[in-house]
Amino acid sequence: MSLLVVGLSHRSAPVSVLERATLTADAQAKLVQDTVAAEPAAEAAVLATCNRIELYADVDKFHAGVAELSTLLAQHSGVGLEELTPHLYVHYEDRAVHHLFSVACGLDSMVVGEGQILGQIKDALAASQELHTAGRLLNDLFQQALRVGKRAHSETGIDRAGQSLVTFGLEQLSSGAPVDVWAKGKRALVIGAGSMSSLAAATLARAGVAEIVIANRTPDRAQRLAQILNENEGGASDVTARAVPMDAVPVELTRADVAVSCTGATGLVLTAESVMAAVSGRTGQGAVQGAGSARTASGTAVDGHAPLAPTSVGTEDGCPLDVSTVQGTAGFSVLGEAAVAGMAAAELEQHAAWVDKGDAAARAPRAAGLLDPEADTEAIAALAAAVAAVGRVPERRRPEPVAEAPRRAPALALLDLAMPRDIDAAVHRLLGVRLVDIESLAEASADAPMAADVDQVRRIVSDEVAAFSAAQRAAHITPTVVALRTMAADLVASEIARLDGRLPDLDDKQRGEITQTVRRVVDKLLHAPTVRVKQLAAEPGGAGYADALRTLFDLDPETVASVSRAENNTENAKNRGRA
Repeated sequence: MSLLVVGLSHRSAPVSVLERATLTADAQAKLVQDTVAAEPAAEAAVLATCNRIELYADVDKFHAGVAELSTLLAQHSGVGLEELTPHLYVHYEDRAVHHLFSVACGLDSMVVGEGQILGQIKDALAASQELHTAGRLLNDLFQQALRVGKRAHSETGIDRAGQSLVTFGLEQLSSGAPVDVWAKGKRALVIGAGSMSSLAAATLARAGVAEIVIANRTPDRAQRLAQILNENEGGASDVTARAVPMDAVPVELTRADVAVSCTGATGLVLTAESVMAAVSGRTGQGAVQGAGSARTASGTAVDGHAPLAPTSVGTEDGCPLDVSTVQGTAGFSVLGEAAVAGMAAAELEQHAAWVDKGDAAARAPRAAGLLDPEADTEAIAALAAAVAAVGRVPERRRPEPVAEAPRRAPALALLDLAMPRDIDAAVHRLLGVRLVDIESLAEASADAPMAADVDQVRRIVSDEVAAFSAAQRAAHITPTVVALRTMAADLVASEIARLDGRLPDLDDKQRGEITQTVRRVVDKLLHAPTVRVKQLAAEPGGAGYADALRTLFDLDPETVASVSRAENNTENAKNRGRA
């Protein structure tokens, strides 16, 4: 049997596909049960998180296993096999071990180094143990993965390479500002009371928000989380936590500055219309869709920009300049234009932008080269007068760069950590609202810097994979060695019984000495070859030594298989006790 993993993650599939392929807890249980019931697989476990779905199995045939696991994933996820296949990845034997160990260390996470994945691996193992679908291989694999992940976090600074998905999401919302500075005094709404929502609530409490409101479909869980926050965080901060029913979310959203949602809902929890209504109810003005500039009837900007001061530039009515005296000199510097127009430079500066544009109708003949000689003479005379006034030829005026008006901070910040998503993606187009979801986090994390400790973690993973694979290869030959020693013990017992028949006068002491001597001889004869065969089997390519041992000693394959089954049953009983 060999380890096989088939799956898809944020690295192989777009969020839209991951979202549709999400498995409920019941679907995960049915998937592993159907996998074990399938012909190629003897064990199965599912690792399902917000950004990955992976099916692990112990299979006896690679190609048949890949086909069966891919088909089962498609059937239980509801995504057609033809659509799902381009996004699937496959790892086999040592590469599958390396993949899970890397996942456990946070190297394959959306945020490198995050530690939440360890809890998710532990949950996956517990679920498979409860369903009795994890045998010796998957129990050893997942338990070792947990140990490797803990080792990576304790021996390296991988935690510095990244944070939890919650922290990373809040950093994206804060647009580079320290989260504790950005969150200070804000009102927060957390939708959901599961592990991710609880982590979000605790993170916001430590960041210094003034209030946290927990909304959940099960009121008891929301109440319990609010109580924990009040008890654990109350002494260290001024945060106040309270629980509300889900139907209170629209009202609470009008009061919130930041909202985090992570539920198991299959549909949208917050639609674009509900968010627009919440922003409108909070600010007194509607959230506006679209990228263009938009203003209310009173002229107030609603696109996140502060309104500009009124100006008469570009408007001919009320302009103090005599257009006919200055339009021919458009393009000169302010001093030059002042000299020609006979006006104070400061007054002309106020309308420089309008003058630079000039009169389009009057400029048209100039552009076409149709000015008459008299107009040219007047322009030359004006230029000469300007030179006499300022002592130089006026330079052409260069337009000053226009500073962009400061953008107003969003009225509402939203963090969607659910898969499938809780918040309508159309919220991205609402002005006055900032939404960070799994898709935008994936894009942001692609450019996140990697810590130097990542290389050290990779070395740890490689060493642990080699050790695990060697142990598995050695364990693979153990049933054969046990069967060999059992056969030898049976031979000793048979020969002692035959000796009793031939020498019935032996007393118990003599019979015991003879029995002990024969057993020592057999043990010494078998010790060196069995120890050596275990060492050889632990090396790459050592699987053939078990076959050689069975052939040399003519061991019954069924006897070896029965020993293996007995060991697996004992191991499963131990694991159920641990769970």
